[in-house]
Formats: sequence, structure tokens, C-alpha cells
Amino acid sequence: MLEGILAKASMIMELANNSQVASAVTQASGTPGMPWWAWPLILLVTCFVMGIVAVMAGVGGGVLFVPIVGSFFPFHLDFVRGAGLIVALAGALAAGPGLLKANLANLRLALPVALIASTFSIVGAFIGLALPADLLQICLGITISLIAVLFIFSKNSEFPNVGQPDALSRSLNISGSYYEPSAGRPVKWMVWRTPQGFLLFVAIGLVAGMFGLGAGWANVPVLNLLMGAPLKIAVGSSKFLLSITDTSAAWVYLNQGAVLPIIAVPSVLGIMLGSLVGVKLLAGAKPKIVRNMVIIMLLFAGIRSFLKGLGY
Repeated sequence: MLEGILAKASMIMELANNSQVASAVTQASGTPGMPWWAWPLILLVTCFVMGIVAVMAGVGGGVLFVPIVGSFFPFHLDFVRGAGLIVALAGALAAGPGLLKANLANLRLALPVALIASTFSIVGAFIGLALPADLLQICLGITISLIAVLFIFSKNSEFPNVGQPDALSRSLNISGSYYEPSAGRPVKWMVWRTPQGFLLFVAIGLVAGMFGLGAGWANVPVLNLLMGAPLKIAVGSSKFLLSITDTSAAWVYLNQGAVLPIIAVPSVLGIMLGSLVGVKLLAGAKPKIVRNMVIIMLLFAGIRSFLKGLGY
């Protein structure tokens, strides 16, 4: 008799949990007529394609995820931004240990920047959750359009010319070396214009937290073009610091209930599987064509997000 009661109680709890999940997805999607599993399945396929394109274009999946899913899927933007941070975080955590082992991520460079960016990403997350959804869509549209313009005009430098290191970079001893296979020798590097770079990371942290964007699109130009870190060091350190910055903002979204596993899990799974395929296709791809395709996608998603915020 006791076993029957326990079995019945377990069945009731399972039905309640399923009901909560279905209710959450229905509320998130705003399409009560569709089965609860349809949008997560479509999201998985979309993120798979997104992961392939992101790797071949040399960008993080997070910068594509929020504008595309937020503009073309009927999920509430808060859930999309929460999942976007988890997507960016997953990629950063996967890449971090290998980058540190290869000396391509430098702790002296990444940790001060991560401290600044993560602090302000928390502030940005609270601001983003407090703003009305329509205003946030408009701001997201403008931000994504500006990112697309940045992709058009930014020209990364593999080995930037660095002048005299400033007092801040000397006191923090931000320098290092790594082995460059193409040159067959170790490459020593240092940075300059550190105060200006740190100031820009305040804005990068705010934007990352507000919109749930992985900030690699901004980290690399600042570290490479402004502060003078070699491109490989800039990319590696950017990936590492994302694992700190995005974690800080993601906790705010988790605490506010804005991360739904049924949205975040297929997103992360799709991006990761797509990235594995993208790595294999990378050798035969033409980076310039893929990069132009990403710019067009970002512009289109940015404009659509802006118009969606205006009610069109």
C-alpha cells in the first residue's frame, strides 16, 4: 500500500514538473498553440548552424545568438539574454585551459581586465532586467548594428607596434612571451595605453551584462589595436576573461529566474556541435565570404530588433 502511495505521489510530482516546464516555455514563447518541444527543437537546429558559421567567421557564438534568437524567435528577451550568456560562457570554459597551457592567455593581462568587466557586467545585468522589453530591443538593435560596423572597419594586427609601456602596465608587469610556429621562435610582447584600455572595459562589461552578449567582439580590438597585445594573445586572453565576465552576469540572470534550461540547453548543445563541424570545414572555407555573411546577418538582425522594439 505504501509503495502504491509513493508511486502515485511520484507520478503527480512528475506531471507537475512537466506542467511547470510547459507553462514556462509557453510563457517564454508567447505561442500557446504550439507543442512545448517545437521551439527548443528549432532552436537546437538554428544554434547548430550558428556554431558552424561562428567558427568559420572567427567570432564567438554569443554575439550571433542574442540578436538572431531575440529577433526571429518568439521568446521573451530576458530568457534569450540569459541563455546567450550561458552560450558564451560554455565556449569560454571549454577553450580556457588549453589557451592557458599554450601561453596564449595571459593571467597578468586578463585578470585586471576581467575584474573590471565582470564588476560592470553585474551592473549591466541589473540595468538590462530593469528596462522595458521594447526599449531593450531598440538598444540591442542599435548595439548589434554598431558591432556589424565595427567588424567592417576593424583590421586586427598580428604584431602591433607598441611604444613605451605606461606606468600602470609596468607596475602590473603585463608582459610575456609565447612560441610562434610560423616564425619558429618565441615572441616577447608588452602592452601600453593601459588606463584607456581599462576604461573601455567598463563599457564592454556594461554592454555584455545588459544584452547577454559574449564580449569577444570588443575584447579583441581593445587588447590588440589599443593596448598592443599580439593578436593570438588578445584572442586567447579574451576567451579566458569571458569565462569570468559572463559568469558574473549569468548569476544575476539565474538568480532572477531568467535562465530556462529548456532554452539554454538546446542552445549550448547546438552551438557546441556546430562548432565541432565548423572546425572541420574551416580548412576549405573562404574566411572573407563567411565574415561578410556574418556582417550581413548582424545588420539584418540588428535592424529587425530595432524595428521590433518600435512595434513594427
